[in-house]
Amino acid sequence: MKKTIMHLAKFMYFFSAMFVMMSFYSQAYIDPSATTYVIQAVGAVIIALGAVLTVFRHKIVSFFKKGKNTEEKKEIHFDDDDKDTE
Repeated sequence: MKKTIMHLAKFMYFFSAMFVMMSFYSQAYIDPSATTYVIQAVGAVIIALGAVLTVFRHKIVSFFKKGKNTEEKKEIHFDDDDKDTE
């Protein structure tokens, strides 16, 4: 019985809070350039998180493969002699 009353009280509290918050009208203008700025910021955060996760994933995988793989990484070097000189 006590749980039912608590659930009902929580429901009434959140229902009344949402009713009050959603009843106000806003007379605002959102500039398209501000919207574009927000989209760019969100995109930048998503790309940065993807890069961080990729780096940590490679570090974790290399940590667990350290004892199994005895081959060293193959490195690619470019010679400076191949440049075109004028």
